[in-house]
Amino acid sequence: MVPLRKPAPLKAGDKVALVAPSGPLLHPARLEFAIKYLKSLGLSPVAGESCTARHGYLAGADHLRAADINRAFGDAEIRGIFCIRGGYGAARILDAVDYQSIRGNPKFFCGYSDVTALHTAINQKAGLMTFHTPMLCEAGFCKADAYTLEYFEQFMFQEAINVNFRNPPGRVWQFITGGRAQGPLCGGNLAVIASLMATAYELDTRGKIIFLEDIGEEPYKIDRMLNQLRMAGKFDHAAGIVFGDFADCKPENPANSLSIPEVIGGLRLKIPALYNFACGHCAPTASLPLGAVVTLDSFTNSFKVAQL
Repeated sequence: MVPLRKPAPLKAGDKVALVAPSGPLLHPARLEFAIKYLKSLGLSPVAGESCTARHGYLAGADHLRAADINRAFGDAEIRGIFCIRGGYGAARILDAVDYQSIRGNPKFFCGYSDVTALHTAINQKAGLMTFHTPMLCEAGFCKADAYTLEYFEQFMFQEAINVNFRNPPGRVWQFITGGRAQGPLCGGNLAVIASLMATAYELDTRGKIIFLEDIGEEPYKIDRMLNQLRMAGKFDHAAGIVFGDFADCKPENPANSLSIPEVIGGLRLKIPALYNFACGHCAPTASLPLGAVVTLDSFTNSFKVAQL
């Protein structure tokens, strides 16, 4: 069981790129904040064309957004790539991304939500570990708490990391299904993962720990997407599952709805499954190394990185 290739950690003085592979940035001041934040860490940020472009609900045309990704990976001076926001659109450029170049130029790549499409493609087609992290131009990042920044920044800068994940104070996780499991971590946003089914970028869950989160979906929609993954056999050969935050996934009519825990319970999982981990569209939120080997253990109530 080997983790994906881990990029070199960032260090002071490194040049890093900001890109918008999905939706457009609607608040220019947030880009200024992102640049200021990265400079405060000693990094030298440059914004790609997509950061200020707009094409309807996209951050510029597909070719422009794909070019930003390919340019950032192909530029030897760029050591890290930060996706600045989600929305929709990353899946539209998957077939325009140069995975051979990424394989030959591994570097720190991060984001979440719609960026799940790029994480999955880069993990599986370029063999590169990527990082599920908050995005610098999302609404709440300017007020990010110590928990959020601790996880984010340690994955940016540390060469060797021994991470025992924990929830922030006041939030309790629970093992819906007990046992111990170990495997490479994969996953991200449930809706994006479901949308990639039956494509060349379908999530490979064999022997892996799957992480899932979502936002703004009614429980019956979460049910539908999880059932799609179940019927496709995505849980049959997985090692375990970590359910993150399901922000604002509330029913319009609670009297005629199941809860999210009831939906997950209906999957009748036979592998270790952790529920209510603080990661996703929530604050505070942890960051995750997608492709690292992680361990789930209900006997010690732990979720940790076993091998980076």
